[in-house]
Amino acid sequence: MKFKKLATMALAAVMAVGCMAGCGAEPKDNAKGEGGDVFKIGGIGPVTGSAAVYGMAVKNGAELAVKEINEAGGIDGTPIEFNYQDDENDAEKAVNAYNTLKDWGTQAILGTVTSGPCVAVGEVANADSIFMLTPSGTAVDCVKYDNAFRVCFSDPMQGLESAKYIGENGLAKKVAVIYDSSDVYSSGIYEAFAKEAANQGFEIVAAEAFTAESNKDFSVQLQKAKDAGAELVFMPFYYTEASLVLKQAAGMNYAPIFFGCDGMDGILAVKGFDAALANNLIFLSPFTPTSEDEAIQKFVKDFKEAYGETPNQFAADAYDGIYAIKAAIEAGSVTKDMSAADICEALKGAMTEITIDGVTAKSLTWEASGEPSKEPMVVKIANGDYAVVE
Repeated sequence: MKFKKLATMALAAVMAVGCMAGCGAEPKDNAKGEGGDVFKIGGIGPVTGSAAVYGMAVKNGAELAVKEINEAGGIDGTPIEFNYQDDENDAEKAVNAYNTLKDWGTQAILGTVTSGPCVAVGEVANADSIFMLTPSGTAVDCVKYDNAFRVCFSDPMQGLESAKYIGENGLAKKVAVIYDSSDVYSSGIYEAFAKEAANQGFEIVAAEAFTAESNKDFSVQLQKAKDAGAELVFMPFYYTEASLVLKQAAGMNYAPIFFGCDGMDGILAVKGFDAALANNLIFLSPFTPTSEDEAIQKFVKDFKEAYGETPNQFAADAYDGIYAIKAAIEAGSVTKDMSAADICEALKGAMTEITIDGVTAKSLTWEASGEPSKEPMVVKIANGDYAVVE
C-alpha cells in the first residue's frame, strides 16, 4: 500500500480463540438482540482512564453519525438506538460491558476501541454470533473470525508501512525502537517493523522494551538509543507514554526524529504537556481534519459544533463505522425484528459488497478477512501545531 505524503492533525490504536462456527453459531437465549421499533447498536470503549481520549472520540463520532442518520429518516425508516458502555481499557471490564449490551438486546457492536479489550470481547461475541465492527482495534486477532471487521489499519500494516516510509524517504540509517512488550498493539507493530527494516536500508541499533508496570521512566531506553547513535526513534505505543519520552529526551539533550503510529493521536491534548516538545513528531493516520475535502470539512464543522473540539482519527473511524453498519444493514436486507445471529450472518456478507465515501477514505471497501481497503497518510507536528506537508 502506497503512502500519501500528508502531514496534519489526526490527534490520538483484537480477537482470540472462540467458537469456530462464527456468525452461524446458535446464540445464547439472552443474545437474541431483537430491536423492536429500533435498530439497537452497542458501543464499547474507554471513557474513563488513561485511554479515555480514544474512547470519548469514538463515542462522539458514533453519536454524531447516529444523529445524522436518524434525522435523515433512519435506516429504511427505522431509527438507531445507540448504547455506549465504558470498558476503562480493561479486558475484563470490556466483557462486562459486552454482557450489559447483550442483555439490552444489541444487534451489532461498534467496538471495542483498544486492542486488548477487543481480544476478550471478540471471543464472546463470536460465540454469541453478534456482529462486531471495531473502529480502532488494530491487533491481528481483532478480525480473526468472520463476524468481525475493522475500520482502522492493522498492527502489521502499520509496522510494515512505517519501515517502508522511513527507508524510502531516507529518514535515518540508524534507528532505535522503544516498545511496550506487555501490549499486543505495540509488540505487534514492532515485530512487523523489525522484519521489514532489513529490506529498507537502515539498521535497528537498539530495541528496548518497557511494560505497563515500567512506563514512567524511559531514561535507560533513551540513553541506549543515544549511545547507539540512533538518528530516529520509532515509538509504536500510545501518546501518554510518548509525551514522557519526548520530555525526557529533551532533558538529556537528545533530539532524534521521533516516529510513531496511530497511538500518537492525542498527544497535544495531554494535560501539562509542552506542545513544542512534539515538533517534528511523525506518525501514521487515516484522517486529516484540515483536508479541503467537502465531506471532511462538514464532519469537522459539525463535530466542533457538537463537542467543542476538533475530531481525531478515532472519531472519524467511528463515524465511518456507523455509516458502514447502516450500509451493510441496507445491503443485507436486514430488518429490525431479526435476531442478532441472523443479522450477523447477513452483515458479514454485506460488508464485502458495500462501498462508502467516508471521512477516512473515499470508496472505502472491506475484504472478507475483515480488513479495510484504504491508504494511510503520514502526519507531522510542526511548531507545536499540525500542518499539511506535501
